Amino acid sequence: MNEEQQIIYNEIIFKYNFNHWQKKQIRLGLEKNLDISLYAKPEFTEEKMSVIRSGLETGLDVGWYAKPEFREDQMKRIKFGLEKNLDVSLYASPEFNWEQMTAIISGLEEGLDVSIYAKPEFSLYQMRQIRYGLENNIDVSLYAKPEFDEMQMKIIRLSIQENLNIQYYFNYLYNYKEMEQIYLGLKGNLDVTIYLNPEFDWKEMKQIRYGLEDNINVSLYANTEFTWAQMEQIRLGLKHGFDVSIYLNPTIDWREMQKHREDMLKLKNKTPLRVLFYNYLQGQ
Repeated sequence: MNEEQQIIYNEIIFKYNFNHWQKKQIRLGLEKNLDISLYAKPEFTEEKMSVIRSGLETGLDVGWYAKPEFREDQMKRIKFGLEKNLDVSLYASPEFNWEQMTAIISGLEEGLDVSIYAKPEFSLYQMRQIRYGLENNIDVSLYAKPEFDEMQMKIIRLSIQENLNIQYYFNYLYNYKEMEQIYLGLKGNLDVTIYLNPEFDWKEMKQIRYGLEDNINVSLYANTEFTWAQMEQIRLGLKHGFDVSIYLNPTIDWREMQKHREDMLKLKNKTPLRVLFYNYLQGQ
């Protein structure tokens, strides 16, 4: 440093209690004739000082991120955006964590209208689902809502891309697993209206969907009085062609239902002795 720079350095060091590494960043800035007033402040750690100093060295408008409320990782994302000539005003806010900033940057780099998801209330994963929708030119406004978690958003997005009827998802605020059962049913061209009852949980929906796939009479057990485990035993019985009326009662525990079903299965698989004897004679 020259004499003038040394004087400035001594004045700043005397005024504030900087550690060794902060002093180093100030000295490096003075040696390169940078405006150290933008970061020679005790509220900036040496890491933050370094990000601001490197931005000044490349002629960036560090005013966007030379603020104590930003974390170092947030500063780096804003600095990256400035280097890429991106509109950092869309995310240069302490309300966004560095991961959210990264999701917004990805959209900006692709030339997408990120304004629809550049909102602090969306998590990184929600932002990704909205970005994927924008990449596929679909109407993301149908699911770009904070009340949908990222998995719900994914189901709605995939349904739109596959031209499925998404209106079923909005009849009731289904959770992700329930939405998944509706989605799988729609993909299989099943009549999902049979299990859209909000009183069914996802496990019960699943048993009804399995029954529809097997073309059995699901109306026998698509009843909120049955638990999913009871539904499963009735479904498996119907699938094997059994007369399930013997245990078609919600007051019967599923384990007892299972026993009835397994007894019928054993009976079905039991080969009469006369058949065995006939087969023996035929083989002589």
